[in-house]
Amino acid sequence: MQPVIRSLLETDLYKFTMWQAMLHRHPAVQSEYVFVCRNAHDYPLTHLIAEINEQLDHLCTLRFQSDELDYLAGLRFIKSDFVDFLRIFQFQRDFIEVRDNAGTLEIVARGPQVHVMAFEIHVLAIVNELYFRHFETPQVMAEGRRRLAEKIELLRDIGREPKRRHPFEFFDFGVRRRFSGEWHREVVSKLQRDVPQYFKGTSNVLLARDLNLVPIGTMAHEYLQTWQATGVRLRDFQKAALESWVQEYRGDLGIALTDVVGMDAFLADFDLYFAKLFDGLRHDSGDPVAWGEKALEHYAKLRIDPHTKRLVFSDSLTLPKAFRLYRLFADRTQCGFGIGTYLTNDMGLHTLHIVMKLTQCNGQPVAKLSDSPGKILCEDQTFLAYLRQVFNVPPDHPG
Repeated sequence: MQPVIRSLLETDLYKFTMWQAMLHRHPAVQSEYVFVCRNAHDYPLTHLIAEINEQLDHLCTLRFQSDELDYLAGLRFIKSDFVDFLRIFQFQRDFIEVRDNAGTLEIVARGPQVHVMAFEIHVLAIVNELYFRHFETPQVMAEGRRRLAEKIELLRDIGREPKRRHPFEFFDFGVRRRFSGEWHREVVSKLQRDVPQYFKGTSNVLLARDLNLVPIGTMAHEYLQTWQATGVRLRDFQKAALESWVQEYRGDLGIALTDVVGMDAFLADFDLYFAKLFDGLRHDSGDPVAWGEKALEHYAKLRIDPHTKRLVFSDSLTLPKAFRLYRLFADRTQCGFGIGTYLTNDMGLHTLHIVMKLTQCNGQPVAKLSDSPGKILCEDQTFLAYLRQVFNVPPDHPG
């Protein structure tokens, strides 16, 4: 067996930042995470079940090593008691199940959230890499390297354009749907070597440590969604989550995610207090141009200088798409671009759209009302209707 995951550091930074916050604020929450593949058709994922189980057995033997804990402890926003927790942490195999549900791969992690929330990125990386091992050939690797060279030329071209007020900066967000761990390291190493003026970090904590890059990430949907089921009034869950984040990190990790109930509902809660405390906003669904304009209009209404804030785009980005957004916004505000699959799995093959999302907390459904069609993962239509009503989200909202 060739392990996909060899280190528990090989996950997104925001897993650690959310994990720490949940350990401090809601350590007793019971949660459920469900794997979904939205587009598999080249090779049935159920054929991978035996290999997935073997990989999960291996994952549950891993522990954080002393040098890994030392690295995490050196990040100023990671607290010593969280490092102590990680020192004794080990994934529990009883908390995750893999099965064939009428020809569909089903993976469910269920248990204390501070024990199961970290499964997500590892599970996605495992499924994706096992799938693409069936397509790995010298020709595929050659095509991947050719496309990577093209990307580097595109980046050099952007440097020949007229200077804008703020620089073009992008980050690797590609752990979960990468072609392989080995390819991921090759891509990031080459970007770091060839275009360091544009490539500013990675969400992969292991690669950040090994390559002396900045680890990038703040929060994901699951963090805010958890607050839908932790006792606060539903209408106040975003404010409660943001306030908790401010108290946990006190100025660090200041990019807020906006699309758990849609941008309009988010901005209704993102008042002057939060707008001043947070460094910027992250886009992850819906029209990025419309989203950016709404963000800048909101800052203007609050009389906040947009040049002191940052808009981070991270929804299915390619470099050409990132360049278009950069040209629109870089003279008006700071920008950042988190690019995933297009960097780490652009091999000329059909890619998988896989997710593993939080569906329940403490036996209650949680959900997001995304600004993009089809990005919802909640089977409780009553709760969805209630969420729409509470936040005045129209029935025809795309999420």
